[in-house]
Amino acid sequence: MQWEVVIGLENHVQLTTNSKIFSGSAIAFGAAPNTQASPVDLALPGVLPVLNRGAVERAIRFGLAVGGKIAPESIFARKNYFYPDLPKGYQISQFADPVVVGGTLTFGYEKDGRLETRTVNLTRAHLEEDAGKSLHEDYAGMTGIDLNRAGTPLLEIVSEPEMRSAAEAVAYARAMHSLVMWLGVCDGNMQEGSFRCDVNVSVRPVGQAEFGTRCEIKNLNSFRFMEEAIHYEVRRQIELIEDGGKVIQATRLWDPDKKETRSMRTKEDAQDYRYFPDPDLPPLVIGPEWISRVRDSMPELPAGMRARFTGDYGLPEYDSLILTSSQALATYFEAVIAKAGKENAKSIANWLMGDVSSTLNREGVDIADSPVEASQLALLIKRIADGTISNKAAKDVFAAMWAEKSTAEDSADTVIERLGLKQISDSGALEAIVDQVLAANEKSVEQYRAGKEAAINALIGQAMKASKGKANPAQLTELLKKKLAG
Repeated sequence: MQWEVVIGLENHVQLTTNSKIFSGSAIAFGAAPNTQASPVDLALPGVLPVLNRGAVERAIRFGLAVGGKIAPESIFARKNYFYPDLPKGYQISQFADPVVVGGTLTFGYEKDGRLETRTVNLTRAHLEEDAGKSLHEDYAGMTGIDLNRAGTPLLEIVSEPEMRSAAEAVAYARAMHSLVMWLGVCDGNMQEGSFRCDVNVSVRPVGQAEFGTRCEIKNLNSFRFMEEAIHYEVRRQIELIEDGGKVIQATRLWDPDKKETRSMRTKEDAQDYRYFPDPDLPPLVIGPEWISRVRDSMPELPAGMRARFTGDYGLPEYDSLILTSSQALATYFEAVIAKAGKENAKSIANWLMGDVSSTLNREGVDIADSPVEASQLALLIKRIADGTISNKAAKDVFAAMWAEKSTAEDSADTVIERLGLKQISDSGALEAIVDQVLAANEKSVEQYRAGKEAAINALIGQAMKASKGKANPAQLTELLKKKLAG
């Protein structure tokens, strides 16, 4: 039987406010346990929550970016469940009336060796508070409770179940991660829990309209773990069904050491949480003036920038999609353009998507921290364009610039000179090399003149060898053809 995978994501995005969503407590990471939990966070008798305006504005900003509807009135509700790190016995969240409804996210991902552009619909984005944290290590068999995170502002973003592979789901998560950082609503630090993913996975026979029973994999804080967890869970569900079993709706956790998901609890439905409007919080009213003020403060969005890169610089859609995958990469690209000129836009894009990206990935460095600054790369690309060096030699120059970590804007020229990589473009010098090669390779000359055009490749190779790789390839080829036609 052929199976289809169905995946939906819930992203828990910690908002970049200075204080919690309903209290003035700090949310700085790394504080000593239980030093950032106020009476409001602990739900002590007589205290009342007060909504953080900054959290709302960040939710509005996100909603506008994805083209969602900003609800003119949304309601906070109590989500009731018991857990040791939930001091109130309920979590303040939004249920029936979220602050953002709908929206889309467009992203690219590789499928069968080529880039696919995909748009996934969003169901909603709602504001809520985080719970505390249970600590199981170093407590002599006991569990410690740290309530510093209790009340931390979150925006939970829920997608429609429209993804059909692990690769697609990971690309969606990466795009969402990039977008919330681009907007400044989240710092994106997955190790600190600022961006977490819950993945809902189910399988169904190909052609079946009805969804299979889903399982939710909670709190994935790594894109690699997400991909591994989805692959494992898909195999587990298919094997279970094919062996005559039945998938039980459940919440599962990913064990990165054993490379498997394990059951945490049977999955609750909405009615199990007994949602009801929080009596301590009035409805959240967002007027058009507030939305307009937030819109005016927003940066240029990835979609608009993609269109501009395609229109202004003549880049293919593929290049524009990759270059706007992060704000830092887009900023670097435009900084190189400013120095090297729009006429070199395609060459710049190729370098950023090729040698620069591969070196960054290998070294584990972000583009914002690249030791080769935008102005240095711009000069290198200009030296390729004006024929000073070949593309092949430029790779050696880039590697040397990276290793030296010099901040000098003319470091490309310095390295070219020191390594002796300047191309031979002098027509007299090239002509002498060509004459020497033609005289030494009469057979290839005869084959070319007899109509075997591929024979010129051998002559070009010999000429490049004679020049120790320094001959300007375009000039060399043109001169060879001229001589052979004579």
